[in-house]
Amino acid sequence: MVTVTTGVSAVNRGKQPSLAQLRAFAAVAEHLHFRDAAAAIGMSQPALSGAVSALEEALGVQLLERTTRKVLLSPAGERLAVRTKAVLDAVGELLEEAEAVRAPFTGVLRLGVIPTVAPYLLPTVLRLVHERYPELDLQVHEEQTSSLLEGLSGGRLDLLLLAVPLGVPGVTELPLFDEDFVLVTAEEHWLGGRHDIPREALRELPLLLLDEGHCLRDQALDICREAGRTEGAPVTTTAAGLSTLVQLVAGGLGVTLLPRTAVQVETGRNDRLVTGYFADPAPARRVALVMRAGAARADEFEELAAALRRALGHLPVRVVG
Repeated sequence: MVTVTTGVSAVNRGKQPSLAQLRAFAAVAEHLHFRDAAAAIGMSQPALSGAVSALEEALGVQLLERTTRKVLLSPAGERLAVRTKAVLDAVGELLEEAEAVRAPFTGVLRLGVIPTVAPYLLPTVLRLVHERYPELDLQVHEEQTSSLLEGLSGGRLDLLLLAVPLGVPGVTELPLFDEDFVLVTAEEHWLGGRHDIPREALRELPLLLLDEGHCLRDQALDICREAGRTEGAPVTTTAAGLSTLVQLVAGGLGVTLLPRTAVQVETGRNDRLVTGYFADPAPARRVALVMRAGAARADEFEELAAALRRALGHLPVRVVG
């Protein structure tokens, strides 16, 4: 193999143009006048001329043709002026992005939410972000808990809104509120509308639950086991979402458990549904924001959690934290 070393590469070896040199050349290329270019970027004319000469030396090419009357770009200067502008634009974008990272509540925030929280909490979250953090680019992803946790650990998601405790390492939970579960029945059901339902009533009821993978299904089953429900009691899994679940209840196929935040949305569309309330202490779930332990934006997320707690006053929940 024969390697040919040109004079330009020999000159270039070990030398790198500086941003100041690139800015000086870009200004001259734009104004084609040293005095005007120097004024445009706040440099003295001798310093500007020296920076352009140093850039020519670093690159090993002549960028300008200097005459007593005017400044012209050389053929190489015309080509490299375009590339110089692109480099400076890219550096500007880098600095803007760094500023966005340094400034809280700016840039992109990728929020993961479980389906049994999203329709009922997102209006509050979105209103808060719009009014208080207008520079924040909130991107919402609705997925089941296992998928959300994978996205958080892998960096695809920044923050989660879901039911806790999770019992997984590497995450920090920022509790928001506790909410009771209620029993939704058809209007003719003997427990419909009561405010003193004992948990033991769950032992023999025909219970309708969400499909496998939904944390609300697991929570409901835990509540039933605590109430003494046996494994042989009928549990029918026929719904992928709460909206379908309550319509099955309205059709007389069974009863179901709903978190209180979901009641108004899911039962208000059918006058054949009735809500019953458990005697104290009612079964409940806790909802929290969840972030990676040691997250770079931890202070920002904790502030968001505090602001969200203050915004929850209109919901039937007990704020915690």
